[in-house]
Amino acid sequence: MAKRDFYDVLGVSKGASAEDLKKAYRAKAKEFHPDRNSDNPNAEAQFKEVNEAYDVLKDENKKAAYDRYGHAAFEGGMGGGGPRGGGAGNADFASAFSDVFEDLFGDFMGGGRGGAGGGARARAQRGSDLRYNLRVSLEEAYSGLHKTISVPTAVACDTCRGTGAEGGSEPVGCPTCGGVGKVRAQQGFFTVERTCPTCAGAGQIVKNPCRSCAGQGRVQKERSLAVNIPAGVETGTRIRLAGEGEAGMRGGPAGDLYIFIEVKEHAIFQRDSVHLFCRVPISIATAALGGEVEVPTIDGGKSRVKVTAGSQTGRQLRLRGKGMPALRGGGSGDMVIELAVETPVNLTARQREILQEFDTLAADNNPEGSSFFAKVKGFWDGMKS
Repeated sequence: MAKRDFYDVLGVSKGASAEDLKKAYRAKAKEFHPDRNSDNPNAEAQFKEVNEAYDVLKDENKKAAYDRYGHAAFEGGMGGGGPRGGGAGNADFASAFSDVFEDLFGDFMGGGRGGAGGGARARAQRGSDLRYNLRVSLEEAYSGLHKTISVPTAVACDTCRGTGAEGGSEPVGCPTCGGVGKVRAQQGFFTVERTCPTCAGAGQIVKNPCRSCAGQGRVQKERSLAVNIPAGVETGTRIRLAGEGEAGMRGGPAGDLYIFIEVKEHAIFQRDSVHLFCRVPISIATAALGGEVEVPTIDGGKSRVKVTAGSQTGRQLRLRGKGMPALRGGGSGDMVIELAVETPVNLTARQREILQEFDTLAADNNPEGSSFFAKVKGFWDGMKS
């Protein structure tokens, strides 16, 4: 008997979104679940058909293969045109599409992975890892901080103590996979191992599911966690909290929580690894005559730096050890001050008169300008000749 189209099995169109596929699957799985259809001899087969359809369409790689080749994507040939005999033809075909089938199925061509060992690991499913994005200020990244965060996650159900069974009853072995958690099938010259559609890989089923968690062994809850952010973190730093992720299915171990740090931009300082840069404007008079300028530091303090006479825009001064601390020890970076000579605006008549007089007197005291225009003159003379 020919297989039905997977989209027809779920009752959706080919362009259905992932959310629409999930809703349709839940409705169909509930409709054909064998525990709710004891008087329907075809319920188990229909339930497996729904699970198989959703297992393919929920995965982007499998769905792409199915949309292109139909059921042939998961059989021995691709639409009947591929080689079916032995020898080099089969080897070439397997080589050409091995990368596709490795994406579609967790274990490619069997390999003896489905024995009793698979059943042992299937009974406890580890919980998913979680990601939490945390934004901190540059000051917080400098000093480090203790912070309490709220993380929505799945925790072990208190009613059934994580077993998923009502009243302390124990789960029983899955009749479909024999407790292994996976089913294997020979499809052409491929042996394919898939997650059991009945127990979802757990190797066990709950006949009397817990009402609080619907047999999952865990419930959704928001947890408050106190975390320690060390000094020196920067954007992209990842902090791992072992065992603080989602609780495992039916008593399985919890996953991990990963905190990803993003350091906000600062109004005064720019950061480059452990070094800080600060652009400080100075007046023409200070640049020409020299003097001192007061600058802020990231720890909230102040430092006075000496500006030598004749300083130009772009000149850098370095304060040793006034940068960011290294994340894993090893001292601190430097703070680099870049001078920017500021041109006065909105001049009074007297200021304009003084500057014009100064410009006349300082006509021969502009070494950088004189050097530049000498080069320009040489360039023009060379073009003429």
